[in-house]
Amino acid sequence: MRTVTIKPTQPQADFHALTCKYPAFVGGFGTGKSETMANQAFMDASHSSGALIALYEPTYDLIRLIMAPRMEEKLQQYGIRYKYNKSENIIHTSNSQFGDFILRTLDNPARIVGYESYRSHVDEIDTLKADHAREAWIKIIARNRQQPTGVINPFNRVSAYTTPEGFRFVYDRWVKNASKEYQMIQASTMSNPFLPDDYVDSLRASYPANLIEAYLDGEFVNLTGGQIYNQYSTGNRSFETVQYSDKVLYIGMDFNVTKMAARVFVYRDKQPHCVDEFNELYDTADMIEHIQMRYPDKKIIVYPDASGNNRKSNAADETDIKLLKKAGFRIKAKDANPRVKTRINSVNAMLCNSKGERRVFINKDTCPVTHDELEQQVYNDKGEPDKAGGKDHGNDAFGYFIVYEHGIKPKTSHFKIHG
Repeated sequence: MRTVTIKPTQPQADFHALTCKYPAFVGGFGTGKSETMANQAFMDASHSSGALIALYEPTYDLIRLIMAPRMEEKLQQYGIRYKYNKSENIIHTSNSQFGDFILRTLDNPARIVGYESYRSHVDEIDTLKADHAREAWIKIIARNRQQPTGVINPFNRVSAYTTPEGFRFVYDRWVKNASKEYQMIQASTMSNPFLPDDYVDSLRASYPANLIEAYLDGEFVNLTGGQIYNQYSTGNRSFETVQYSDKVLYIGMDFNVTKMAARVFVYRDKQPHCVDEFNELYDTADMIEHIQMRYPDKKIIVYPDASGNNRKSNAADETDIKLLKKAGFRIKAKDANPRVKTRINSVNAMLCNSKGERRVFINKDTCPVTHDELEQQVYNDKGEPDKAGGKDHGNDAFGYFIVYEHGIKPKTSHFKIHG
């Protein structure tokens, strides 16, 4: 097996030195969480050829797109022969001194059954709701009891790696209820010298100020309290309206029977201005009729709720999005909606990023409901956007346009391996 020398950052080295049963690596973007996880998993696998190392991601897509390719690349770098069984998500190695890897998801804790692992590594557990994360953690601990041959006094351990997502499961377990068994290393983005020079600056331009402490410094901050769109202010005031010269209108749309909502945008100096709104229309056909009556000579681009690909609202059994296309509207929608948190963060970052830049504007005279909803929608007692107050439909429509055209892009780590 070829020797590979890794030069960890100081927080990564501190994490690898922990000897507790449940260590956590909590870091901002670009701190090398996934690389730290992979390196620690490899060290654990080197204990015995009989060791089974469990690797967990929130979803199967993250296993397929991130974790599995990373582990395959690392196996090749270490010169270890292996076979990846994609149907069972198990990586079998062919080395007399090296164990195997089983890759599993966290989306359904009830399916964490049928195997025993020697060591476990859990990625981004704080992206789950607190109760879901707690259930998954308990299941993982229960599976983590293998005693591989050749290991003297085998020590089962479960490690977590995550970006802080407010005061959720990781905060409760590793901060509020810290103990000898639960120890944590926090890492700042600035601790990684291998990142591009403009990496931090691009984060500051992309995210609202209230998230920078979490996503740069790895600090736990309140991401769910009070007003959802807390970056909205008089600085986002617009006096723009739809003009004859506006050949194209950009419309975010939310589907709800009797509660259809849409937000109309135009661009001025490459910046979007919300200049009109549609509220509480009956259904998609009603929305189409109102848009065509108000704007008969405009090209319409609609940014709908992606669930409209499946939702049917007429007797002809046509989906909402098919109806919009049939009306001659151009549709811009992904196969699935982004996470609600991503949409909210994208809107807040456009309202005002951490550099103080405001890049989306609202005419409160022509869009009074939009103004009220941005000011008044709050989080409920579960830390989720409140829907009971009726302030959600227009904000969802507003966000579908913003996240598609101006959404926060995922940031990747650029950790280097030397050897």
